[in-house]
Amino acid sequence: MSKRTAAELLLVLITLIWGATFVVVKGALSDASPMPFIALRFILAGILLLVVLARGRIDRKAWAPGLTLGVWLWLGYAGQTSGLVYTTASKSAFITGFSVILVPLFMVFWGFPLRAASLVGAACGLAGIYLLVAPSGPSGVIGVNRGDLLVLMGSVAFAFHIVLVGVYTRRVSFLHLVPVQILTVGVLAAVAWQFSPRPVLHGTGRLIAALLITAILATAFAFSVQNWAQQFTPPAHTALIFALEPVFAAITSRVVLGEHLGRRVLIGSGLILAGMIFSEIWGGAVPAPVEG
Repeated sequence: MSKRTAAELLLVLITLIWGATFVVVKGALSDASPMPFIALRFILAGILLLVVLARGRIDRKAWAPGLTLGVWLWLGYAGQTSGLVYTTASKSAFITGFSVILVPLFMVFWGFPLRAASLVGAACGLAGIYLLVAPSGPSGVIGVNRGDLLVLMGSVAFAFHIVLVGVYTRRVSFLHLVPVQILTVGVLAAVAWQFSPRPVLHGTGRLIAALLITAILATAFAFSVQNWAQQFTPPAHTALIFALEPVFAAITSRVVLGEHLGRRVLIGSGLILAGMIFSEIWGGAVPAPVEG
């Protein structure tokens, strides 16, 4: 098996893991509040990445950009995880995928050209977001699911994070940036935990399993594999593989949780998926995953 084939198969594997993680986190939030869960997950993952990727040492040049990336990543996960309390795993995955569509729009501020395909992708994504988030009845803004809005805010933060990763990795090794930003997420969540009203943390088997899956597989393992695999995979192939994440999330949600996607949600999800493909494959954006 060639390195390219192995790399693409591994990218499919970690994309499947990320998609399935939405269901895992959804279940874990029955036993833990968002901030305690995020704190434990990312502190554990950060320690593992510090050992595996950075070999126990961090380049001094990585601290400032790593902390900046960590703040945006924490905002993204705070929105996504908090939103999962109130919305479905499948809707959360597709709304989170909207961040990929926003990336080429935000990259304009860093001097990157905006292509027609990116505008088409943005139009598809906005239409899809409207169908997923807007209430179907005459209830107006009051009827909007707050979980969907929280995930959407997290999606915007993820988009900024993706753009900044592309900027900072030109100056500092990704091997040093990843542990710093992951640990930053954990520390910020631990601080926010102290100010959370009535935080919940029950040491159930389900919660422990979710922490191990998300910290070891979905974060430490997946980031390490992605860092290696993208050396051998064309950007367009990588983008197409990453676009499968919300699809895997929807399938997992249907099988595990029995979630039913109505016609409106299906159409909206399809539009977001089309927007992701347009933006990433024909829009010239730098592909990056949106982890679950």
